[in-house]
Amino acid sequence: MTTEQDLIARADMLAAEIAPRAPEIEAAGRIPPDLSRALGEAGFYRLFLTEACGGFEVSPRTAAEVYEALAKGDGACGWVAFIACTTTLAFGRLTDEATREIMARPDSLATGVFAANGVATKVPGGFRVTGRWDWGSGSPNADWVGGGCVLVEDGQPLLNSAGSPRNHMLFFRSDQVTSLDTWHVSGLRGTGSTAFEVKDVFVEARHAAGVLRTRLPERPLFRFPPFSPLAQGIGAVALGIARAALTEATRVAGEKRRGGSSAPLAERPYTQIEIARAEARLRAARAFFYGALDEAWALALAGEPVPVELSRNMRLSVNHAVAESAAVVDAMYALAGGTSVYAASSLQRQFRDIHVATQHFMVSPNILETVGRLFLGLPTNTAGF
Repeated sequence: MTTEQDLIARADMLAAEIAPRAPEIEAAGRIPPDLSRALGEAGFYRLFLTEACGGFEVSPRTAAEVYEALAKGDGACGWVAFIACTTTLAFGRLTDEATREIMARPDSLATGVFAANGVATKVPGGFRVTGRWDWGSGSPNADWVGGGCVLVEDGQPLLNSAGSPRNHMLFFRSDQVTSLDTWHVSGLRGTGSTAFEVKDVFVEARHAAGVLRTRLPERPLFRFPPFSPLAQGIGAVALGIARAALTEATRVAGEKRRGGSSAPLAERPYTQIEIARAEARLRAARAFFYGALDEAWALALAGEPVPVELSRNMRLSVNHAVAESAAVVDAMYALAGGTSVYAASSLQRQFRDIHVATQHFMVSPNILETVGRLFLGLPTNTAGF
């Protein structure tokens, strides 16, 4: 039986194999197919999948530690793993039969974008769907790709109990999806986060989340705040990238010598101070990140609702982890001097990767505004928490 600690150890081992291939991953603009299969076969695409459907149903902390470990090898691998796992949370609103079909092989990969950028028109047996979605991380390797859609019947949006249009995630086979060549970016290039589209494709009702199964399973993962796992994936990847940068800068400091000096950079007081500061910043951010996560998970595990105060703390801990990770990477990039600018140095890639992670809307300054309002006791819209 595979334990949660086994999965973390497996991620650490695979990260060591991934690291030498990071330039290859970036150059390809996607995870190479053999490596994608390895990630899947290791179980890293089904961490949140229910046990009944062949998943591990791990705690959010274990999933985050897996993403963090993978990101030490390469940020893109950690990123694609967390996108895959958060996508499978939508399977809680599919029938088990449909889920098993989508995740039929050990290395099956399903990814998706929750934004409701598609229109799904109701027809006998399912829906005709047209839409275009950006930020399709992992989609070039995916067997199935999901897209958020507004459901329409007779030309009018179907409404939920609150009178708003019903938004559902519908899943398409890879052969129904057209990948668009849009992923020309500064960092996290290996995620393959290209845009994709579908045009008038038929999707069976059983592949539309929340149509045939309207209630989530009575399982701890589905009592957790729905957007937290997505945010925590970003935080975990950022922590992994920062740890890798700190490790690399420490290595460089022990070997590099300034012109005219026989002593390595490690002997300079400035280097020693910067390394100490970076360790403190990263360890403190990581402790807040996992501490807030553990506190909320304990309630979900006990069958209790997670109050908004703990959701607030988790989202703040994620933003803080990403900001502090970026600061650590920046400091290590500067510490290594000219070494950092060369393609042969992983620091230049980590510098670019972390600054793409900081741009995700789930860690935008708007989150801090919402968190600040909650701390101040002001009326606050927490729908995205």
